[in-house]
This record gives sequence, structure tokens and C-alpha cells, in this order.
Amino acid sequence: SVLRTSLALATMLSCSASLSRAAASRLSAPAAKCGARSMGTRAREVLNTEPIPAGHTIDSVMPPKYWGHPGEVEADPDAFPARKPVTSAHAIDLTSDPPRVSARDSVAVGPTGSVEHGRYGELGADIAAGIPLEYLALLRPAAEAAAAVKAATSGSKGTVLVYGATQPTGIAAVQLAASAGNAVVAVVGGEHSGNDEMLDVVKGLATEPGTAVPEEYALVKGAFRDLVGKTTNGDDPKSWADHNADAFLADFKTNLLDYVAAYPDTLPAAVSKDKLLFSGKEKDRENFRTNMDAYLSQFPPGEAPIDPEQLNAYFPKEQYASWKAKFGQQTTAVISGDDTPDFVPARLVRNQMASADPLGDDILKAAEVPYEFDVLRPNYGTGLATAKGGPVSGAIIVVTPALAAAAQAVEKAGKSIRSKAEALQFLPESQKNAYAAARSVIQCAEAAGGTVTVVGGDLPGFKAAEAADADVKEAISAMEIAEDGSSRLNFFLQVYRAGDYPVYADYAVHRATEDLAGPRIIVVTK
Repeated sequence: SVLRTSLALATMLSCSASLSRAAASRLSAPAAKCGARSMGTRAREVLNTEPIPAGHTIDSVMPPKYWGHPGEVEADPDAFPARKPVTSAHAIDLTSDPPRVSARDSVAVGPTGSVEHGRYGELGADIAAGIPLEYLALLRPAAEAAAAVKAATSGSKGTVLVYGATQPTGIAAVQLAASAGNAVVAVVGGEHSGNDEMLDVVKGLATEPGTAVPEEYALVKGAFRDLVGKTTNGDDPKSWADHNADAFLADFKTNLLDYVAAYPDTLPAAVSKDKLLFSGKEKDRENFRTNMDAYLSQFPPGEAPIDPEQLNAYFPKEQYASWKAKFGQQTTAVISGDDTPDFVPARLVRNQMASADPLGDDILKAAEVPYEFDVLRPNYGTGLATAKGGPVSGAIIVVTPALAAAAQAVEKAGKSIRSKAEALQFLPESQKNAYAAARSVIQCAEAAGGTVTVVGGDLPGFKAAEAADADVKEAISAMEIAEDGSSRLNFFLQVYRAGDYPVYADYAVHRATEDLAGPRIIVVTK
């Protein structure tokens, strides 16, 4: 039995070996072929030899039915509804009680395309093509601004002062005056003076040499008067009288002696003495100084002490100018990434004390580089023209709510200065600041013999601007968008589409009447 079992196992192993060799012989040839072809597949090339039927063109191939006539798609009940076309725009009337969407300061497009304003009547069908409908809702403040600019300038170019420069009439006055070639000094009222971005926007609208300042700046009447003077007469840097070559040289020598004392030649490099303090393990103390000396050798070395008396005797301001020129060359090379040697300032000074550098025209003559620091002479603004705004021709005062309340309180107080001061004393800070800043603007205009024009309300003792037909046409012309997308008059708007959601009209009134509403003009479209 044992013999029979052994023979059976041998027979099974022999059969398994035979099957393995047969399988290997079958798979070896295809595997070698596939490896030679890099597992690639050969494209099958079958040519169509059938002739093309007569009249067979690309148009004869018709698309599937579902492509040519798609079926109707069911409306999504949760989808956002399509916006209705805008046919009218309305400003917010803040003077009414309560405030509401204005019917007079509004514009509507008729069925025939004609544009009709609630205050100025028919404007023409071609107006809507070149002016945004939302801008036309602000036609009244724009026309009043045009009238105020005309009254303030009297047709001549000069400097115009504007208080309340972020109000609709104020921002229009700034742009119209600047586009007519006037320099504008704009004062942003306290309601928006904390908005730095809007202040920068107004400053950009009041082109050079004009500028814009917050209301708090105008409270300091001397500073505001100086600003207006620099704008009208020009701020020529050559007139600055704070240049003192001897003071510059004395400061340099003091700093140089302090530098030498801080980085003496006893140190391996011009580094702080703290770098040589050992704070490691005791086993590393023996080789610490040797390693530090080798490491610090790559840095500029220190310098031996310099006698202050010799420094004063042999290093005049002309040699300081020569030293500064070397420093400029070193700085330029470092910025450019050029290979530069070690710049040891004290060693350069010592060498110049021993042998003075020759002074050429590059040192002795002024360089034509604006605002370059020249130790020998004032060189502020060399080669630059100084812009001048010209005399103050007038001021435009926009009556803000704070200013109106303060002016009314002062008017009711009486004619004596004491009564007016007492009335101002008990007003809120915002109203006191508005009154003081507006008075600062008015005084600068009156001192120069200019006119004062009030817009956006009434102020006792001053004439309010009234828009004529010519002013309305000027405002429309300034609103027109040119082919390059620019216009002389722009507004910063926040639009509420009450045509899609009627509740937006009430919400727009709420946003326009809230405290610190922001420097944007709210317009409601329907």
C-alpha cells in the first residue's frame, strides 16, 4: 500500500510539471510579441469604396427630432423670477415728513421711448441712450451744482472751495468745477469724514493742485487757511527754508562716532557685542571664540576710534557730500544685485580725512533729480513745475442736516456773540463741528473777495443757487457717457429695484434715513 501511494504521488507531480511546461510554451510567444509592440494596438484601415449618391450634401443630413424641436421644460417653482424692465428711477426725498420716494425728483421712460422728468418735464428720447436712468433721477442736485459753480467762478478759472463734498450736490460741484479747469479744495462733512476710501475718491476728483480734507481739518482755521494758500499760490519746494547743511554734517559726525564706539576694531566684525556672549554647554566653551571669529570674518570689520577734533577739522561738508555719493553707489549696487565690496563707513571717512577726495561737478552742482537729498544745497522739487490754482473765486456750501440744525439754532439765539456762543455750546458735537468747518470755508472765501453760494437748503445771510434751463442742459451734458466710457459727472449710487420687489422702496427710505447712512446715494427703480 505504501508503494502504491508513492507511485500515485509521483504520477501527479509528473502530470503537473507537464501541464506547466505546456502552458508556458503557449504563453511565451504572444507575450514576446506584445512586448515588442509595447502593448500598442494597430488601427484598422478600411476604405469605403461606395460612390457618393447624387445630391448628397451636408445639409441633407437631418438632425434628430429632439435636437431640432426640443420639448418644453417644466418651470422650476424655486427659480429666481426674471427681472422686470426698469422704466423709472426715483431719488429719496429727505426733506418731506416723513421721508419718502420722491415723485418730482424722478424720471420715467414712456412707451414711445421718451424720457420725462418729474421736475423738468420732457427731456427727449435720445437722452436715455447716453445717460443712465439712475443718474437722471439726480438731475436736480446736478443742475444746482452747475448753477453754484457758475456763480462761484463767474466764468473765470481759479480756486473753488466746497463744503459737503460727498453730498449729491457737493460731489457734482467738485467734478463740474474741476472739469472746467478750476482747483478745488473740498471739505468732506462729518457724516462721511471717517470713510477713508470716500475721502480718497473725492481727493482724486479734485485734481491737482486741488485736494480734499475731512471736516476735522477745517476746524483748525489756521491750518485750513494755509492749505488754501498753498493751493492758490502753489507749494514750491524751493521755497522751503528748513535746509541746513551744517546741521546735517553735525548729525552725521555724531552718528559716526556712536557707530565707531559700538563697533570697535577689537571685535572680529561690526556686530553687537552680544554675539560674543557664550550661552552654550561647558564642553563647547573652549572652542566657542575660535568658531565665532571664523564665522564673523565674513562680515565687515569694526574700526579704530576716531578723534572728534580731527573729524571736525578734516571732514567738511563737501567731503560729506562725496561720502554720500559713495553710499548711493553702494546702495544702487545692492539693489541691482551686483557684487559689492564691504562698505565700512568709518574707514571711508578716515581715508577721506587723510586724503581728501577730489570734488567734481557731480558733487558741486545740483543734480536734476526731484527731491534728492543734497547735503550742500536745497534740492527739493528740482525739475518739477509747481501747479497753482489761482485766487479763490468763491465757495459752495452744501447744507447738510447737521449744518442746517446748527445754523437754525444760532439764528434763533439772537444777534449778540454771547447768545450765539451759548447756543453753539449746547449743540451736539456733530452740529458744532459742521458749523465751525463751514464758517472756516466761508471766511477763506470772503477774505479773498469771493462769493459764497448755498445749495441743498437755506442758510441765513447767504443766497441759494437756483438752477436755470442752461444749468439743466449743462448737467445733462456732463452726465453723458462718451465712447470711451468716461463722463464729466459721476455719482456713487446704491440702487434698489422696487419693480421686482415693491418692499424695496420702503427699505430704501429706511437705509437713506438711518444714522451714518454712508457715502452713497440711494436711488429706487421701478
